Amino acid sequence: MPRGSRTAAVAAPMLLAAAVLALAGAGAGAQPAEPGRPEPAVGAFLGSGPEGTQQAAHLERWLGGDAEITVGHTYLPGDLWSNIEGRPAFLRPWAEWRRAAADRLFVLNVPMLERNEAALPDHEVAALLADGAEGRFDDHFRTLARRLVDLGLRDTVIVLGWEMNGSTYSHRCAPDPAAWRAYWRRVVETMRAVDGQEFRFDFAPSRGRDAIGWDECYPGDDVVDIIGLDTYDQPAGSSFEEHVSQPYGLRDHVEFAAAHGKPVSFPEWGLFRNGDNPEYVRRMLEWIDEHRPVYHTISDYCPHGVWRCPSNPASAAVFRAALADAPALGPRPGGDDCVVIPFLGCV
Repeated sequence: MPRGSRTAAVAAPMLLAAAVLALAGAGAGAQPAEPGRPEPAVGAFLGSGPEGTQQAAHLERWLGGDAEITVGHTYLPGDLWSNIEGRPAFLRPWAEWRRAAADRLFVLNVPMLERNEAALPDHEVAALLADGAEGRFDDHFRTLARRLVDLGLRDTVIVLGWEMNGSTYSHRCAPDPAAWRAYWRRVVETMRAVDGQEFRFDFAPSRGRDAIGWDECYPGDDVVDIIGLDTYDQPAGSSFEEHVSQPYGLRDHVEFAAAHGKPVSFPEWGLFRNGDNPEYVRRMLEWIDEHRPVYHTISDYCPHGVWRCPSNPASAAVFRAALADAPALGPRPGGDDCVVIPFLGCV
């Protein structure tokens, strides 16, 4: 997950209103769903703790119309094994949110190693992956699985070892792909052995090759239920067409999933290196509509998001127009910390 911080609101000239309205109309041009193809579940990353569940209703108000947030998405802290085991106090608000409606989906990113953002050297990562493949860490994942089941989160989608093709996390694949694949298999088999579970496991690299081709990390169809992709608007100056056609890009993702008979997801997506980019948001939503992922969740904080990032007003308008049937009436977090655009309100 790229890191970002909230930025100050920006002033929008009146000319922006016309441009935003035009782009919003373009964003509504996605093709209607084919009969029998389920609508993707929609969500946003709104915070790791209880605030994430509390903000969902406010986001729905901001969207207006009949928009519904059906995905609750959070990340287990990767600092200590005791946190990767899923402390009940951390998980309980999400369990309450999940139980409140039958159509809700809980998505949980689970680190595969503690000290997951400690910049461990490759040789240490390789040794830890080998330890995991041999079962050294089984008890931690067994504990997590039991806690999820006990709290009523038996059908959680588990995004295990996300962005493994990169260099950010200790649970990265490149230091020893064979050990990484064996370790993933061990974790899945351990968690599936817990009575009552109905977990689905989401293999979710980041778009592009990064440190290693993500196909070299794929652990096997029998231990993967969904093939996801984290995709942000980067690098600077790139076009959506490049995101589609690049090696290990959007097209390769959906083709790889189809070849393995798996549905797709977009656990993380959003803006990043190209500022307020409504064209990217429009094209990404059209891609989502075309390929019907199990779910998608925008990373809704600056610089990636729309509702909680007032520096992206044009992108916010496109996102809202595509997901809602009526102009939104609800405010942003922080009340007046927004840009007012005629007919669209506070964006």
